Amino acid sequence: MKWYRMGKEDVENTLSTDLETGLSDKAVKERQKQYGFNELKEADRPSALLVFLEQFKDFMVVVLLAATLISGLLGEYIDAIAIIAIVLINGFLGFFQERKAEKSLHALKELSAPQVNVLRNNEWVKIPSKELVVGDVIKFSSGDRIGADVRVTEVKSLEIEESALTGESLPVTKEIQPINEDNTSLGDQTNMAFMGTMVTRGSGIGVVVGTGMDTAMGQIADLLQSAETMITPLQRKLEQLGKILIVVALLLTLLVVVIGVIQGHDIYNMFLAGVSLAVAAIPEGLPAIVTVALSLGVQRMIRKKSIVRKLPAVETLGCASVICSDKTGTMTQNKMTVTHLWSGGETWNVSGTGYEPQGNFYKNDETVDPGKVKSLQQLLTFGALCNNSELFLKDKEYTINGDPTEGAILVASIKAGIGKEQLLSQFTIENEFPFDSARKMMSVVVRDKAGKRYVITKGAPDVLLNNSESILWQNRQQYLNGQYKQDVQKAIEQLASQALRTIAVAFKPLAENQPISSELEAERDLTFIGLQGMIDPPRPEVKQAVKECKDAGIKTVMITGDHLITAKAIATQLGILPRSGKVLDGAALSAMSVEELEDIVDDVYVFARVSPEHKLKIVKAFQKKGHIVAMTGDGVNDAPAIKASDIGIAMGITGTDVAKEASSLVLLDDNFATIKSAIKEGRNIYENIRKFIRYLLASNVGEILVMLFAMLLGLPLPLVPIQILWVNLVTDGLPAMALGLDQAEDDVMKRKPRSPREGVFARGLGWKVISRGFLIGIATLIAFMIVYNRDPNNLGYAQTIAFSTLVLAQLIHVFDCRSDKSVFHRNPFQNKYLVWAVISSILLMLVVIYYQPLQPIFHTQAIALRDWLLIIGLSALPTFLLAGSLLSRKEK
Repeated sequence: MKWYRMGKEDVENTLSTDLETGLSDKAVKERQKQYGFNELKEADRPSALLVFLEQFKDFMVVVLLAATLISGLLGEYIDAIAIIAIVLINGFLGFFQERKAEKSLHALKELSAPQVNVLRNNEWVKIPSKELVVGDVIKFSSGDRIGADVRVTEVKSLEIEESALTGESLPVTKEIQPINEDNTSLGDQTNMAFMGTMVTRGSGIGVVVGTGMDTAMGQIADLLQSAETMITPLQRKLEQLGKILIVVALLLTLLVVVIGVIQGHDIYNMFLAGVSLAVAAIPEGLPAIVTVALSLGVQRMIRKKSIVRKLPAVETLGCASVICSDKTGTMTQNKMTVTHLWSGGETWNVSGTGYEPQGNFYKNDETVDPGKVKSLQQLLTFGALCNNSELFLKDKEYTINGDPTEGAILVASIKAGIGKEQLLSQFTIENEFPFDSARKMMSVVVRDKAGKRYVITKGAPDVLLNNSESILWQNRQQYLNGQYKQDVQKAIEQLASQALRTIAVAFKPLAENQPISSELEAERDLTFIGLQGMIDPPRPEVKQAVKECKDAGIKTVMITGDHLITAKAIATQLGILPRSGKVLDGAALSAMSVEELEDIVDDVYVFARVSPEHKLKIVKAFQKKGHIVAMTGDGVNDAPAIKASDIGIAMGITGTDVAKEASSLVLLDDNFATIKSAIKEGRNIYENIRKFIRYLLASNVGEILVMLFAMLLGLPLPLVPIQILWVNLVTDGLPAMALGLDQAEDDVMKRKPRSPREGVFARGLGWKVISRGFLIGIATLIAFMIVYNRDPNNLGYAQTIAFSTLVLAQLIHVFDCRSDKSVFHRNPFQNKYLVWAVISSILLMLVVIYYQPLQPIFHTQAIALRDWLLIIGLSALPTFLLAGSLLSRKEK
């Protein structure tokens, strides 16, 4: 269908929809059955079988399977079956880990799907774009991403950037008239809006004419399949580490095999032992465990109201040293309430909080009827007319659909008995010039019932003051001279000193046929009416969050478009601004180069009266000083700063789709305290990854060294191949995963931010791996030697003792890995997952020792009670010996 050729009535009839009421729920269900969901088909994912088979492509596993085949051919059937069983269990574990990570990431994608405003059952509601159907009526404004292909039916200065489809970087101005041409290219279809394109200016309403693969974007959907899975810097480091460890492990394993053969051990047994040792020693599961740890951490962050869009952000969060945060809605409740009104030298107070439309007006503590004060009535009436917000009751609570500032102005007018519906019956809005962050104003052209026309403008007081030539003073229009300007300025400062945000309202009478075609014509030679002072109270939890960030070595910087005095008052209240801290405003910022700002930026805690363009300069200045910067934003113009920062944070509620697309983190509740929680979680995820690297590598070092030292001392093998594989399966799997779920340490937010250049083995991790691994190997060898020397004719019993000591030593060591300090530093029962993982591993160990049918498979024998004292004592020695030396060092 060539929708661009149709008039809106034709579109309405063809699609059996209603532009005034939208579709009914019944019609939506029928159309969803017919057309399916509004989503692009994804590239085929590998089947579960293929993912399972992928687990066996590792070189060492292939060698092990070949060795197993040789065992079978030589008649060692029990060994062959046992080894295959262990390899299969390992394969299943890897398979489930990979599927878990994939599901986590898919759920994440679903959560970050864009939302759209749609008209259903005569009511505007917000839904995920995938639920749109053909015939839906949707509205969109600056910063929104178009959710489907749409025939535009209403526009207000609407411009859409369509470079994703057309390659044309300049935004396209949209109109509603039909285009009477055949074969019009996408770029010339000026009455259409396409899926995936961005609204850069103005607003509009349209009818959905194409969804999913039937959209223009659907025709080039294969381009969207080219996005590769992102590998985090840490995963890249671990891949490189894995390659080094493979070489080291293979060399040590080869050394063990060669020494064993030289000393007369059976070549086949030594070959199988060598392969088993190599499989156990190489931590091939590291990348998978990192992916799972990251994705599980991401799931925890979702429960704490933050969505990670890009996995590297999880690592970068732990390095953040500066948070540049918006004030409104992030540090405050985003429930603006007008508390003061000023016009012509008079001030009135308004009672009531939030969006509840009940309150009284006072002057000097006396109740005032706003209907009897002309200037007050005009200030409230014009404020409500130049306003796109709507007040409605939802779940017994009044809510605003629209901007909170506009909502507060609307609620103030309703308190005075001036409702929006009543106003729209008296005035007709002919044109609108939407708010623009560069102009800091919004204007409407209205006509009253008597045919009189006006421009009504509201916006930043200083901007409106400069654009006004007269002022309403005591119900009379006066020339705006220097004295009146001083009076207005004084009123602005007085309101701002009380941490109130001020919005000015002005108007201009128009001749009956006077054309107004641009903002420039509308917003000059105005008559200044007055000011509305409102407060957005700080969120109660933010002050504590700011303090915790300070303790963590993270500087909090407040960025706001508010007046300097307002910003200063709120920043002081929240504990952001220290006594010696500097405050910069937009004018001073504009006059500075990035280099000049760089010189003083460490002393600045508040940026006031800034435009979104300034944010990029602030980010660059902090980065040049060596900081890792987290930057919040919600608007289209915030996107460059969000993208340029190390951690771009978009608002989930008020944020535009452009801001969300550019971000690495989306706050579902737009709350500053959530940023603090995300940083804490990010730090903990990184520490947990370090914990299981430490545990896995120390365990692997212990396994290699016990075999190497036994060969060098001319002893028999302390462990048979099947036992090495069993140790690797039982101790490396569940406990390592449980470490990835460990709770954050109490002091995780009292440490300085981690350097992004920090290596995996920083802060003594390399020494801990080698020292613990060495002691685990020595303890196991001592246990083996004591029992073997006691009865050299019973090698199987000595090997069972060595097997049990090695398993227990590793399981005790896992609790030591929970802290950099010592095993005594944390409550061992705090991590319930780890406790159950260790109990499960011990039970599995006891089963292969005492369950008779398994004894010949694992070459084990039942252990006497007295020997358990030897096993427990020696297996606890590596952990408690080093913990004791740490404690004595501290006491000194």
